[in-house]
Amino acid sequence: MTTDSPVPTPRPPRAARLAVAALFLTNGAIFANLLPRYPQIKADLGLGNAEYGLAVAAFPFGALVAGLTAGALIRRFRSSRVAVAGTLLTSAGVLLAGLAPTWGLLAGALFFAGCMDAITDVAQNSHGLRVQRLYGRSILNGFHAIWSVGAVCGGLMGGLAASLHLPRGVHLALSAGLFALVALTALRSTLPGPEPVESSERAEQGARTEGFSARLGLMIAALVLIAIGGTLVEDAGSTWAAVYLSGTLGTSIAVASFGYIALVGAQFVGRLLGDGLVDRFGQRAVARTGGATLVVGMGSALLFPSVPGTLVGFALAGFGVATLVPAAMHGADELPGLRAGTGLTVVSWLMRLGFLLSPPVVGLVADAVGLRVGLLVVPFAGLLVLSLAGVLSATRASPRASGKRGDGEDWNAKLEEVR
Repeated sequence: MTTDSPVPTPRPPRAARLAVAALFLTNGAIFANLLPRYPQIKADLGLGNAEYGLAVAAFPFGALVAGLTAGALIRRFRSSRVAVAGTLLTSAGVLLAGLAPTWGLLAGALFFAGCMDAITDVAQNSHGLRVQRLYGRSILNGFHAIWSVGAVCGGLMGGLAASLHLPRGVHLALSAGLFALVALTALRSTLPGPEPVESSERAEQGARTEGFSARLGLMIAALVLIAIGGTLVEDAGSTWAAVYLSGTLGTSIAVASFGYIALVGAQFVGRLLGDGLVDRFGQRAVARTGGATLVVGMGSALLFPSVPGTLVGFALAGFGVATLVPAAMHGADELPGLRAGTGLTVVSWLMRLGFLLSPPVVGLVADAVGLRVGLLVVPFAGLLVLSLAGVLSATRASPRASGKRGDGEDWNAKLEEVR
């Protein structure tokens, strides 16, 4: 009689891919639930544009403070566990922000939520890149597309709750509970084992480039600025779209919520198509086309202001920046001479400068000369991308890709490499 137990069958990457997609969904939906409530919060607390912008900037400031801790937390506790824990804590911070009775408490709650969101963001992208390596082809844009789905769902939930006059505490508590359940369920299907260490191939590349640290620094800086171009546009939609449409253009709060929804909805379409476009044309060409779309779309909307034109402008802006953040993260994660995860952590951390600087700068400009002028930051972001896209790959998105889909026996071998 044999006592050998059967060899367990490795979990297929498809299950891990769905789990990561669920984490991206929750991350997009949780904070988006709060955004349609911003005009009401601003009015209830009697905040001016500058005060409101400074309060909202507490979220990205918290992300900057906590962002660099993500790498150490991931190596210690695993990216999957850190992503789920961060999701739960982000929900708590958003709930506190919705209930805040003063400017100080609002800023403090958003600061805490930003800390947790930054850690969650790095962790879920780190785990997504692990899954992408198993597939051997680009799938990261698809994860970010699911984030956009979550953001649209969250925006619609928030807009509906606002139109029904549902108390913010009840609304945000229900959304937090729902997405916490989704994240905890997804944790069971994430990849097993510790985070991968630096490969010998990357170590050899690092040794060859050791004398070019200045060049490496410039590449990181360019990737950061490309990512910031994307975050500037995302922040314009999340922070100012509803305020601009309801205030400057005089539409209702319910219609105003569609400014952000148009942006992330088009962003979703761009990311859904992004992996195929990147594999076919390369990150560089896709980014340059997106930058031009952004400049023309939002520039025209600001030049000829109207509610329909502005909604279209935000939609074109979202489509234009769809692949920028995934492209910058992927490029940073592939840089030679860095420990695995270091480039991703640094770029993810520094790109938060866009979220930090945009709200108060736009708010100050809006108080001085009008919000329409302040939103010129959006086409400016497109020009920034056009000037720096040369740092991105002109070939297939994933240099590790072998042309195989990573199914069957191929993924089994790769799974053993990252255990």
